[in-house]
Amino acid sequence: MIETVKCDDGKIRCKWSISTAEYINYHDKEWGFPVYDENRLFEKICLEGFQAGLSWRTILTKRENFRLAFKEFDYIKVSRFSEKKVEALLKNEGIIRHRGKIEATINNAKMAKLVVKEFGSLSEYFWSFKPKKIKRDYKLVSITEESIRLSKDLKRRGWKFVGPTTAYAFMQAMGLVNDHGKNCHTRKKIKSIL
Repeated sequence: MIETVKCDDGKIRCKWSISTAEYINYHDKEWGFPVYDENRLFEKICLEGFQAGLSWRTILTKRENFRLAFKEFDYIKVSRFSEKKVEALLKNEGIIRHRGKIEATINNAKMAKLVVKEFGSLSEYFWSFKPKKIKRDYKLVSITEESIRLSKDLKRRGWKFVGPTTAYAFMQAMGLVNDHGKNCHTRKKIKSIL
């Protein structure tokens, strides 16, 4: 069961969100809300890849630095990054300096252009993986049938650092699924806009 807790402000939140102030804001205003913006979708799939092996808090505290370094995650601009740019990014202390993840982001930007050419937008592509019906007993899961399908399809298209766990974290964050706890105030807010 996804645990919820009543907070000092009287709101019921997912328990994971109360460990840091950054998480509360992220939980209440971003996580699980439907996103259709191309740059935000690309940003999130890339940042989930950077998170592999790390905590989300690490990424969240560096997110503004990532946005500066990767041109607000404009995939067209990122697709043009050169080897010289990779070397500069490896010296940027404001981001995660992992060559494989940096190169994957540039690669994925190139692959994003192909997805847009085929589907018309990243939004159309990613949202095509939204589960038709979610049978949820409010258990915390890290992969689903849909995240496995998304991961496999992205890999088939040449994307990197997009395993099924990464794909599911992306789906949760971008609102393709609403995984807030049953009594969470944010869950109710999201349900009201869908």
